[in-house]
This record gives sequence, C-alpha cells and structure tokens, in this order.
Amino acid sequence: MQSTEKKDMMHWIASAVVRWRFVIMLLFFAAAVYCALSVGKVQVSSDLTMFLGPETETRRGLTIMEEEFIAYASENIMVANITCERAEALAGEIRELDGVADVSFDNSPAHYNRAAALLSVSYAGPSDDPAVSAAEGQIRSILAPYDSYSYHMDVKNYFATLAQEMAGVLLIAVTVIVAILLFTSRSYFEVVIFFIVFVFAALLNMGTNFWLGQISSITNSIAIIMQLALAIDYAIIFSHRYQDEVPHFASCRDALVEALAKSIIEISASSLTTISGLVALMLMKFRLGYDLGMVLAKSIVCSLLTVFLLMPGLIMLFPRAIRRTAHKNLIPDIRPWGRFLMKSRVLFVLLFVLIVPQAIWFSSRTTYAFNDSAVTELVYSESRAAMHKIQDSFAHSTMIALLVPAEDFESEKAILRQAEALPEITGATGLANIEIEEGRVLTDRYTLRMFAELLDISAEQARLLFQAYGVRHEEYQAVVGNVETYSVPAVDMFLFVFDLIDRGVVTLEDERMEELSSLRRTLNMGLDQLRGEHWNRLVFTADVPVEGEESVALVEKLRDIAEAYYGKGKVLVIGDVTSARDLREAYTSDSRLISLLTIAFVYMILLFTFRTFAGSAILVFVIQSSIWINFSFPYLQRMVPSFVTSMIVSAIQMGATIDYAIVLMNRYQQCKAALPKREAMAEAVNRSFPTVLTSGAIMTIAGLLIGYRVSDVYVNHIGLAVGRGAFISVVLVLTVLPQMLVLLDGAVEKTRFHIDLTGGEEL
Repeated sequence: MQSTEKKDMMHWIASAVVRWRFVIMLLFFAAAVYCALSVGKVQVSSDLTMFLGPETETRRGLTIMEEEFIAYASENIMVANITCERAEALAGEIRELDGVADVSFDNSPAHYNRAAALLSVSYAGPSDDPAVSAAEGQIRSILAPYDSYSYHMDVKNYFATLAQEMAGVLLIAVTVIVAILLFTSRSYFEVVIFFIVFVFAALLNMGTNFWLGQISSITNSIAIIMQLALAIDYAIIFSHRYQDEVPHFASCRDALVEALAKSIIEISASSLTTISGLVALMLMKFRLGYDLGMVLAKSIVCSLLTVFLLMPGLIMLFPRAIRRTAHKNLIPDIRPWGRFLMKSRVLFVLLFVLIVPQAIWFSSRTTYAFNDSAVTELVYSESRAAMHKIQDSFAHSTMIALLVPAEDFESEKAILRQAEALPEITGATGLANIEIEEGRVLTDRYTLRMFAELLDISAEQARLLFQAYGVRHEEYQAVVGNVETYSVPAVDMFLFVFDLIDRGVVTLEDERMEELSSLRRTLNMGLDQLRGEHWNRLVFTADVPVEGEESVALVEKLRDIAEAYYGKGKVLVIGDVTSARDLREAYTSDSRLISLLTIAFVYMILLFTFRTFAGSAILVFVIQSSIWINFSFPYLQRMVPSFVTSMIVSAIQMGATIDYAIVLMNRYQQCKAALPKREAMAEAVNRSFPTVLTSGAIMTIAGLLIGYRVSDVYVNHIGLAVGRGAFISVVLVLTVLPQMLVLLDGAVEKTRFHIDLTGGEEL
C-alpha cells in the first residue's frame, strides 16, 4: 500500500480538490442554476452573412438595411394542377385578406406554366407582425384543398424544428453511447457518473453562451452533441485511472488523489490537440469559425473543469456503488489483429499510398455551395422540397438590392429605367417608379396646381399647403417668391399632408379621406422598405441563379449603371448573389490558412509530446490523409455540401482524431521498452483499441445521427462529415499507422531529440 503524502504541485492541487469537494459541488450546483436560467437568453441567428467581415460589401449593406429599412414578409406559393382563371380568383381572394398587401399573378410564363400557378404574396408587415401570422394561417386554409407548395424563411418555425430534431438526435445518441460505455466501461455505475458530469459540463457551456451575445444556429445546434463526442473521454480516462490506483492504496481518498494528480496532466495534454484545432477555427476571417471555435473550445474547458473538480466529489460519494458494479473486461483481445498487421508488413501502407493521391485529387474537385439553396439535401424537408418544386417549374427569382445615397430621385429614376432594360431583370421597384397617376411617379416634383388637380382640391387650398410646407422646411420661395413655380416631390408633400391631418389642421371630405388613407398605407409600406435616413433602396428581381458568372456579371452591370450617377464606390449592391460571392472569397482565403494553422498547431504539440520530428510528421500525415479521404466522398457521391463543412470539419477532425494516433504512439513507445518493435506494436494495437474504439464510435455515431436526422443543410453536412471522418481516422489508425510506424521506426528514432531543462545542451 502507498501513501499520497507527496509535495509536488499536482498532488497538492488534487488533495485540495478532494478536501474541498463539498464546497466545490455546491459551487457547481449554483453555477448550473445560473446557466440553466441563462440558456433561454442566448440569442441565436440563422443568417450566415452576419459572420462576414465588416469590410465586405454584403455586411455593410445588410447593416445599413437593418438600421434604415423595415423588411416586410413575402413568399412565393406554387399551386399545381390549376387553371389560370382559378388561380386568378385565388390571387384575388388572398389579396383581400387583412395583413396581405398584394399578390402578383398574371398569365405570363413567369406566373403560369404547365398548369401550375406562382402567386407572389407581399405581406403588409414584417414576419413577426401578428397580422402577417394570421394572414399566413388564412392562406394555408384557403389553399388546403389544392396541391400547393410554399417556401419562405419562418425563423420561429425553423428554430423550433431544429430544436426538436436535435433533441431526438441527442436522445438516440445518448442511448447508443450508454450502450457503448456499458460495453467498454469497467463498472456499470461509472456510466451514471459520466453522464452526471457531462450534464453539468454541457449546462455550463450552454449557459455561458449568453456572455457571447449572439451565436449561430449551426453552433447552437451541434455544440452539445459535439461536446459529448469530443470530451466524454476525459471522464473515462479519469475513472479508469482511479480504478487502476485503488488496489495500491489503503483508502479510496488516497487512490483518488493519486489518480487526479496523474490525470490532470494526461487529460490536459490530450485536450490540447482538440483545442488547437478549435483555436485555428477562431482565426478565420469568416467569423462563423470564431463563433463555433469559441463555443466548442469553451465546451472543452467546461468539460475539463467538471472532470477535475466535480467528478472527484462524485466518486467519493459513490465508491461502493462503483466497486459493487465492477465487471470483467468486455472488450475483445485483438492481439491477433496486431500480429496480422505485423506479418503483412506493408500491405495497408501500399494501399494507403495508392489511395491518398487519388483522395487529394478527388477532394480538390469537390464542389461547395455558398448559398443554402444549392446544398444537397440529406434529409427531406418540406420547405426545401417546395423550393425545388418552384425552381423547377418557373424561372429564377433572385432578389438584388441597390443602396444609393438618399434624395437624388432623378438619378434613381434613370437607374431604374436602365436596369429594367437589361434582359436578366424581370422586375424593378423604387420610389422613383411607383406611379400615382399616368406618367407620373411618387418622386416627381409637383407644383401647387398639379397637386390641387391630383387631390381634387382648390388652387387656394393647395397654395396654403405649399406655403406651410416651405415654412416648415425653410424653403422661403413658397412664401416670399413665386409660389406658382415652387415644386415639391409628391412623396414629401403627401407626408406633410398626412401630418397635418393627424394634427387636425387639415380636414377633407369622407370620400377623399378614404382615398388618402388607402394611399397612405401603400405609401408607408413603400417608404418603410425603400427610403432610409441616409440611403434609398432599389429592389430588382432577376432571372439568374444565385451563384455563377452570369449572376456576378449582372451585379457588376447594376453597379456600373448606378456609379455613373453617384460616383465610384458610392453605391452598395446586396443580395444572395453578393453574399454568395463574399462567402466564396472568405472561404478561398480561410480554407488553406485554417488547414495550415491546424496542422502547424497539432504538429508542434506532437513535437513536444514525442520529441521526434519524423514520428510527429507521420501522425499528422495519417490524420490529414483521413481528411482528404473524407472530403473525397462528396465528389464521388456527386453531393454538394456547404463550404462551412470543409472549413469547420477539417479543423475538428484534425484536432480531435489525432488523439487516436497519439494513444497508439504512446502505447507503442511504452511497449517498445520491453519488447521487439513488431511484438511491441501488436501489443500497442491491443492496448489502444479500447480507447480508440470508445472515442471513435461515439464521435462516428453522433456525427452520423446529426447527418441523417437533422433537416438543416448546414448542420447535417457538418454532422455527416464529422462522423465519416472519425470512422476513417479509426480505420487508418488501426491499419495503416501501425505498419507505417514500424516501417519508419529508424527515421523516427534518428530524428528524436531531447531537451535538457536543467540548462544543458539540446540534442
């Protein structure tokens, strides 16, 4: 029997943790309550463009639009197997609903094609307006008897659906992971402790997301299950270390202190590679990487703290339960597999050498989507099925917004006229082309006589209105000059009249007031969406795809037209086309940087862990090859994943699955001290198998469940790639890596170095 009366720092920390365990558990409980209350306050966004750099045109434009304009809800509804006459009647019925501003429909191919009608519904308010929600419900009731399809982004329903799907995934994952842990554990009760520890760690991470302000829906969805897959190992390592120490100590407390002292360094070192990959993500210019990297890195830290601080107290509470539920090792002995690897010598290495160059080529040819509409679906989604149905039946309807400096209405009118002449433009809307009478638009300047004619009021009444307007706006020509030639944009004069009516200064006949009220509603909708304090917005509908050279060329044409009037750099073009372009540029600059940084960070950690240049390079190369193989599958399967899949999963896969290679390398070095290298490797494969199997199986299953049970196209492709990548890494670590390490053992030893920390020379 041994004593833990040691004076080194790790034992001192371990003793303090065990001694103060009840205080620590109380603090964890208080922190868990705070985090539970904070989870509901976390702000989540489904808009990837919010993570673009502030210098990008899309982000600048979206910020302006959020500050200066109100986005009214709209949706496209396709009704199949219907006559044009019946579709026209439906459009009229929907148009009369409260909360609906207008319904665009005619018998042109843009709205009626092959017995299918496309109704473009514009609502009279933003999507969170109760009147709009009520109108949407009424439209669903009206269309219930028809074969109809609608697609629009309902954020509330999106989050509800995603949360429901992820809850289902988590439930299945927990069930499967419990089965894996029961199989690979040494005591049945330790599985209970694992999940108590994980629940606290997950709660701490989720609650502290509140401190970050706003996180992405992708991060919010996958964080908890990725935390489970990435960090459950830490609890397993500590528990097994404790059970290893129990036979050597007189008390559970002493064994626990010894186990904790040894585990702090071991588990912290193991977590470094994972954290390094996540830190690399945080260095992306595209701030989704920072968002996901920060939350997942924080989840690792929360897991480490929970294992080091809370778990010792739980073990001290239930030592008998752990002991009484101990069971024999259920993991099979795979020494025969290790011996086969050594007898076949370089079989898997040769296959590896043949596959990797092809994997590099295939992965480089994989096409990535920069707009969610182009991403291949893995799981059926009713809204996306409707989107594709509409896209297949009708021309593209891509929206492009042009922001120009406010108040130059003549330039706006000219831009709209030139843009409408472009063959790709199917619709153009701005204040400067909304007609109020034949040949005249809202932004045209009206004299008092023209305005009197428009409102059907006397010239004297119009004169008084114009003079009052001039006084308010300090334009004294209306008072002391020739008021007959004084002119005002119709839109501004209407707003002035509405203000006077509200204040009771002006009264009109009931019939005229009713007409003005209708005009006022239309005008307010237009102003909310098209006129800001510093900018005006022109909105175009184009028959072009979201991505492609044709779309980018159209954006540049619109920019050139506008800059001819306002000057270079004075206008902003925003839409799905520009966001896809900016996301592509962010991906191009980030993807290679993140891969290189992840490899560099991991290699440096391995270098100081194993102190061999060649050995560290072999481990990194094998896992990097698993990444190349992983991203060959989309090309071979003709799938188009989102670009975020490549950037995010590459860093996670390298940072997390390199641990499998580290475990094998550690066991090999330990066994090689007492056995010939081939026998040592066969033994190392057997000893590392439980850890690699447990970690790899959990990560694979968690990823595949997300991939095939969540309908969000960003989330499911990330999950699929994580699960597939973990499985490939496990296969390579248990086949290729053992043979490669033995084959190149000479190079590994020749490039080994030693660091003399006492001040001697480095060798």
